[in-house]
Amino acid sequence: MERIDYLLTINSEHYGLLEMKGFTNMLKDPSYCYKFYWLEAIVKLIGRNVTETTMGDIIDEMIVNAWYSVVEYHIHLSGLVKGEVRDGLERAVNKLKAVSDLTSGSSSEEIRNAIRIHAKELNTERRQLTNMVPYRALSGFFDNHNVTVNWEKSSDVIESARLLDLNTVKLPYVFGDGCSLKRKIIFNPDWIKMIACNSSEILGWIQYEKLKWLQNNNPEVPGLVYKLEQNGGVRNLDKARKLWNAIFKLAEIRDIYTGNPIDPKGYEMDHFVPWSFVMNDELWNLMPMDPSLNSTKSNNLPNWDSFFKGFADNQFRMYTMINEYEGIHSLFESCYRDNLRSIWAQQDLYKKGNTREDFTGVLSKNMRPVYDSALRQGYSLWRF
Repeated sequence: MERIDYLLTINSEHYGLLEMKGFTNMLKDPSYCYKFYWLEAIVKLIGRNVTETTMGDIIDEMIVNAWYSVVEYHIHLSGLVKGEVRDGLERAVNKLKAVSDLTSGSSSEEIRNAIRIHAKELNTERRQLTNMVPYRALSGFFDNHNVTVNWEKSSDVIESARLLDLNTVKLPYVFGDGCSLKRKIIFNPDWIKMIACNSSEILGWIQYEKLKWLQNNNPEVPGLVYKLEQNGGVRNLDKARKLWNAIFKLAEIRDIYTGNPIDPKGYEMDHFVPWSFVMNDELWNLMPMDPSLNSTKSNNLPNWDSFFKGFADNQFRMYTMINEYEGIHSLFESCYRDNLRSIWAQQDLYKKGNTREDFTGVLSKNMRPVYDSALRQGYSLWRF
């Protein structure tokens, strides 16, 4: 059963005859990503037993929920227009990153604390997020009951919501006293019960709809499903490391950046194109690296013209040994499940009989578009 079908079939009589169609319409026809993050923040706040809050607190929760996608994975929440960020939530996240000392791996609580500390610097971005989404999110309820609303006038929306909630249908929330970031948001008790009892399914539905939106606005980004929250992907480097350990026993491998021999007892597996972009551990993107350099390279891209040839040479060295030594070939075959899923790599790159020129050509042809996509997405060049 589709998530939205599940929500529509919830027996609302248990929760005070709630209008589920209006609820599912809260994510209908988005112009920006705000609706997804607004409703997601509300569900998470209700999960923490919050019954009444402010617009500012919900906006802050939206920033927390978007942080990792924007900062760690360089996702554009609503795409770009002429090279400029289109989305106000993304601008708020970028502003917080610029004025704070937060890192991509900062905890949710650290992000919330930083928002409080830098409230003045973030005032413009946070206030802009209160202009439409808190009101427009209820539009499905208004439409279902033929209520005409002047969306340009927040006071009219607030009064219309109050009257609709009072006389016709219970809304998930109504607006209380205050203005802008300090305006109160009051959750309906029956909606609180429904959301609390079905939070996993509701969050799954929101994530699914959000993922479709983000993929449409980031068509070049691979593995986007893993980039909605921190540590979304799974690392699988054990078999690749065993393969390289066996190669080290038979050959000297030099670091492509320093030119020095790599210590077989003290190296790290590095992704030429950052893992946070490709979200996989494919052999064709992996190489042994001096651990002292790996931390400084981090999520940056090495200069292609300076370092790709050395990377391709080490890859070709691995390729020749796979075909020369039965034991290494067996270790290579064990990598298929976790480290060799790309069809082009299986059929063209690692097939027998490639010359160095053939191998490098196939590798470059398939890796360069991935590398260029990461550059366009906002990944920085490593200043080695």
